[in-house]
Amino acid sequence: QAQLVESGGGLVQPGGSLALSCTASGSIFSVNAMRWYRRALGKEREFVAVISSGGTNYADSVKGRFTISRDGAKNTVYLQMNSLKPEDTAVYYCNADLTLTTRAQITTWGQGIQVTVSS
Repeated sequence: QAQLVESGGGLVQPGGSLALSCTASGSIFSVNAMRWYRRALGKEREFVAVISSGGTNYADSVKGRFTISRDGAKNTVYLQMNSLKPEDTAVYYCNADLTLTTRAQITTWGQGIQVTVSS
């Protein structure tokens, strides 16, 4: 099968920056859309950003501050987060649409990584 592994989370002060990465590995034929979601304590999981052959799209709450990008050769998606606010504190999850070597198409999730914005 396949798995997604996130890295790069941690603690940052308000106004600071942090970069997340997520790498897909396993029996992958191709990686299609890749997304970031987040879940703050006590809240529902919410969409953050997506990147696909059609381009990129962002939640209104992060537009102009976050940038999603990818390295196709490494099956990796990145999320550059600038001008961070305390309300960006959440567990961030990577999500990807994959075509496996069996040609099965799946959507899978990473385990999540904590981002805390606090002084």
